[in-house]
Amino acid sequence: MVQDRTAVFVETSARLHFGVLDLRETAGRWFGGLGAPAPGPRLVVSAAPAATLTVEGEDAGRAAEFAARYLRHQRISGGARVRVHQALPPHSGLGSGTQLALAVARALAEAYARPTDVRELTRAVGRGRRSAVGTWTFDLGGLVVEGGRRPDRDGCAPLIAHLPLPADWRCVVAIPAAEQPGLSGAAEDAAFGKLPCPAERDVEKVAYLVLMVMLPAAAEGDLAAFGRALTEVQEITGRWFATLQGGAFAQGPSESLIRQMHGWGACGVGQSSWGPAVYGIVSGAAAAARLAAQVRSAVGDGGLVFEGAFPNHGARVWRDAEVEASGF
Repeated sequence: MVQDRTAVFVETSARLHFGVLDLRETAGRWFGGLGAPAPGPRLVVSAAPAATLTVEGEDAGRAAEFAARYLRHQRISGGARVRVHQALPPHSGLGSGTQLALAVARALAEAYARPTDVRELTRAVGRGRRSAVGTWTFDLGGLVVEGGRRPDRDGCAPLIAHLPLPADWRCVVAIPAAEQPGLSGAAEDAAFGKLPCPAERDVEKVAYLVLMVMLPAAAEGDLAAFGRALTEVQEITGRWFATLQGGAFAQGPSESLIRQMHGWGACGVGQSSWGPAVYGIVSGAAAAARLAAQVRSAVGDGGLVFEGAFPNHGARVWRDAEVEASGF
């Protein structure tokens, strides 16, 4: 491929959602949540100014929508040459829409010398209307906790905690073949409208586990405590969605893999958003390699498996002068 010598490249990670904080709005905020970027898969896009808008590559249709929305929001009269070099698996629970939207927006903002504040990018492409976990992992990496959005305000939820995750904590992410993809868009909106209100005791327990166990454990590198609390949060919040997915986790390969990874020694396990993506966290590269091999055997040829450390950085941005070194 002939490289465009004026292009801006953006690379970002898939997003793992560790759990939602509340569905009730009794405190004047909706949702809230926590999560971290995944060790894989990754998304890479590039953009350069042009007279008209052209988009190529994987997931080009959605990328074109986000690019057009950003250009309108910024009142940019010109267009852009946008290319998706690597895409995230869509509707798999890994935040593919938000990561693509923000990557396209960031590339265009850099190309046109516009503001790159992540909240402005989120607003420009119409994301963050429910969860802001993907917004903050895109911006910062590491463990993020967001405080939920106010229904009377059109903006992403505030970041209330951010911590790097220890380098020896390794995550194995599996995307098993599923009969039905995870919910998104209008279907997801409709699903949330059907959910029963969670018990106040459950909401309080989740908040306690996040504030008094998970965050301190991440700060001190205590994976055992972090993993136990994460697994419990996943079980509690998963039950809030049981009427739609048949149990605490999506029935079938996702639930089976979560139980298997726990049995194979993962300290913390869970399902990201609606799935089918699931994850297990272990200590050290050797343990991660063993767990990944077991998971690959379980998912077979129809699934994808990634393993590695949690990225403690946000999206990477570079100009075309670095293309040869980066491999694109």
